[in-house]
Amino acid sequence: MEQLMVHRQGVAGTLESSDIQIMINQNMDNGIEIELSSSVEKQYGQQIRKVITETLMNLGMENVKLKAQDQGALDCTIKARTIAAAYRAANKVSSIDWEGIEEWNV
Repeated sequence: MEQLMVHRQGVAGTLESSDIQIMINQNMDNGIEIELSSSVEKQYGQQIRKVITETLMNLGMENVKLKAQDQGALDCTIKARTIAAAYRAANKVSSIDWEGIEEWNV
C-alpha cells in the first residue's frame, strides 16, 4: 500500500450519536498527535487512540495532527472515518482500496 502524505485538512464523520468526527492536518516531523474529545474517554479513550494510531500507521501516515470528537462510535466506524479523512487530506479520495483495507487487523 502506498504511503499517504497530508496536503490539506481532511475531515470525515459527524457529531451525531454513535459517530466520530475526524480532522487530520499535517504535523511537521512531530509524529502522530491525537486530540480526543469523548464522553466515554475514561472507559474507551485508550482503545479509540489505538484504533486511530494503527489505522494511520497502516496508511503510512507518520506526521499527523488529528482531532477526534467521539460520540460513542464503534471501532469499525472510527477506522472508516480515519481512513476517509486521511485520503481526503492526501487528496486521493478516488483511490481508496476498501477491499485491501478489510484485511487489516485493527
